[in-house]
Amino acid sequence: MELRLLVTFEKVATVLSFTRAAAELTYAQSSVTSQIRALESSLGTELFDRLGSRIRLTEAGERLLPYARQIIELTEEARAAVVGAGEPAGALTIGTMESLTSYRLLPLLEFFHHRHPGVRLSLRTTIGDETRQALRQGTYDVGFLMEAETEHAGLEVAVLAEEPLALVAAPGDPLVGTAPATADLTGHSLLATEPGCAYRDLFERELDSRLPEGSSVAFTEFGTIEATKRAAAAGLGIALLPEVTVAAELERGTLVRLDWEPPFTLSTQLAWRAGKRLPSHARLFVERARQLVSEESGPRG
Repeated sequence: MELRLLVTFEKVATVLSFTRAAAELTYAQSSVTSQIRALESSLGTELFDRLGSRIRLTEAGERLLPYARQIIELTEEARAAVVGAGEPAGALTIGTMESLTSYRLLPLLEFFHHRHPGVRLSLRTTIGDETRQALRQGTYDVGFLMEAETEHAGLEVAVLAEEPLALVAAPGDPLVGTAPATADLTGHSLLATEPGCAYRDLFERELDSRLPEGSSVAFTEFGTIEATKRAAAAGLGIALLPEVTVAAELERGTLVRLDWEPPFTLSTQLAWRAGKRLPSHARLFVERARQLVSEESGPRG
């Protein structure tokens, strides 16, 4: 089995698309197809079931995948050991989220763009369970999480920083200047991003705990942080968001922080599959992310 065939197989098995695999590997789709057929021929078995426009791994493909990943990882580790202190290079697929990509990661991306152009970063926006599953399956090399828990089955985790939250509203909101109890918030107009976001889900759970059994609060969902902020600034309700995402609006006075502290804390984390041997460029990314996020979050304490 040639290494290049295993690399192509691993990519197709990860994204379950010949077209997408070809794009990410910068191959022609016909080349990806021929490489998979060559690997299947050498093994004497089919690795994928073709289901019209979709594909899935056969049992043989499922058995081969973890070995292919181990071989690829060991090859990268061997190359790094031989090359030694050479310029870091390689592809890195990163699971992230809107709040981090837009408000925290730009210095990190600029650092790699200017200092280590051989490291090719590819960002994928997912949250929570989706990110964890993609890491376990090997779809992502590393992934950012913003969670209350810092231990996740099948993953190794580097905790980067505590992530402060702020409950915000327009300056004219009736809750401004008061010290509302959690129960006071349940009857207010509530704005949020999509379900699955840790701080939204924890906030909802906290509010529901103040209601009669069987009752629940209702959120108006805006999908993105930017849309949620604009709705709050327009006086449509209150929203709990990471402090870093509303810092500019709080400074300008278009949003006001309410005097309510959430009874839960979140931390920004960087995770990867347990047992995975991170190549040198991935280790560099983890260490640089740890440093930059810590520096960015430090002043807000």
